Amino acid sequence: PSGSMENTLLIGDYLFVEKFSYGYSRYTFPFGGWPFGSKMEGRYLSFGSKPQRGDVVVFKFPQDNSTDFIKRVIGLPGDRVQMIHDVLYLNGKPVPREKVDDYVGDLDGEKGNWTQYRETLPGGKSYVTLDKTTEGPLDNTEEFVVPPGHYFMMGDNRDNSDDSREAVGYVPEENLEGKALFRFFSTDGSARFWEVWKWPFAVRYSRILTLVK
Repeated sequence: PSGSMENTLLIGDYLFVEKFSYGYSRYTFPFGGWPFGSKMEGRYLSFGSKPQRGDVVVFKFPQDNSTDFIKRVIGLPGDRVQMIHDVLYLNGKPVPREKVDDYVGDLDGEKGNWTQYRETLPGGKSYVTLDKTTEGPLDNTEEFVVPPGHYFMMGDNRDNSDDSREAVGYVPEENLEGKALFRFFSTDGSARFWEVWKWPFAVRYSRILTLVK
C-alpha cells in the first residue's frame, strides 16, 4: 500500500487479500481475465456477498483498470457522502468520531505528532483516521451520490489520499478484487535486498500476522 491508508496500513506492509469475498470478476484474474476478459461482465459466484461500509478493499483504478488501489469502503450504492469542515457526513448525518492518542512518527515524509480520530460507521465498523491539517482541500467537498453498482472509497490518511473525492471517483462493482484480511509481513524499507545483515532490524515484527481492521 501507499501512504494513503496510514496508520492502518503502512508502506512496506504485505497483505493477504481474499479474492472470493465478493465473488469473481474479470479483474480478480491475472491480466484482466485475458483473453476472455472483454466477454466477462459483472460478478460471478458472489452468493449475494457485498462489500460493507468499513471494509478495506483492493480494486482496479477505474480510469485505466490496470493499477491496483487499496482504500476503505465508505459509501454503498445510493448513499450520499460529503466532507464538511473535516467531518464525514453520510446520508446527511455526521459520522460519530472521537479523538484518540496522537500518531507519533513519520507521515508523508514528515516526522511529528499527528491527530487521530476513531470513526464509527452505521453498522458499527470502527477504525482510526489521521488528520494532518485543520482545513485542507479534501476537508470540504460537494455531496456525492453513489450510483447503483458503484462504491465510494476513502483513505484513512484523510488529507493525503487520492480516492473517490477526487480522481478515483465512484468504483464499479466489477473493479473490486478482494477484501484485505491480514498483514503477513512488514518492513520499514531501511534494508535493501542485498543488505542481509540489516534485515532483522528492518522488519516490523509487531505488525506480522495482524488483522486489517
